[in-house]
Amino acid sequence: MGHLRLTDVCVRFGGLQALANVSFELRPGEIMALIGPNGAGKTTLFNVITGVYRVSDGDVTYGDVSLIGLRPHRILSLGIARTFQNIRLFTAMTALENVMVAQHCRSRSGVFSAVLRPRSQREEERRIIDKAQAALDFVGMGDMTDVVARNLPYGLQRRLEIARALGSEPQTILLDEPAAGLNPSESRDLMELITRIADSGINVLMVEHDMKVVMGISHRVAVLDHGVLICQGRPDEVQCDPKVIEAYLGQ
Repeated sequence: MGHLRLTDVCVRFGGLQALANVSFELRPGEIMALIGPNGAGKTTLFNVITGVYRVSDGDVTYGDVSLIGLRPHRILSLGIARTFQNIRLFTAMTALENVMVAQHCRSRSGVFSAVLRPRSQREEERRIIDKAQAALDFVGMGDMTDVVARNLPYGLQRRLEIARALGSEPQTILLDEPAAGLNPSESRDLMELITRIADSGINVLMVEHDMKVVMGISHRVAVLDHGVLICQGRPDEVQCDPKVIEAYLGQ
């Protein structure tokens, strides 16, 4: 399983320092939360890990592989999947089709096989459908395969996005504010789902503002403020840290 490690990561946009010497690691089997005020650099960090942004300095490694300079689809194929702050589903496609899209990084079929449909193509298509169905079953949406994404309630659209990330067969999943907009009951269900994801052997790194979710399921918490990692540790340690209270929890 890949071991995600950030070492002295810096990101600059012109004169703006978005991340400054950020270092941490995501340990195998761990749920780690990344918290901090708006504009702290949390989503920027996700974009660095997944190849959307390039680092100005430092390194990001996954196992023995440096992710610096790799394209997002290559990073996905290595086993790192993500969700987004703003839901990015294919709204005119069914739930099953949305999750099937995630298998593009595992597919071997080309244009000719898609047209001629040899046995290998048909077998691969069956495997993709089965994997997508399994992901929907895992998140509790196994009976919604044919529902068009735009017709799903908001909470289930959030859950479908997680299913799509799981559909790529990741070893590590990055969840960007998965509880945003959820009601208390949906948040409790989400906590149970994230715990099951980690229990299945997938490492979880999440950006989240809901402190009940963060403190309820995280093994460790890292706190960013103005692009600087000001604290990391167990939830109870972070909750009592004076720097964290001043920068974030005391707001």
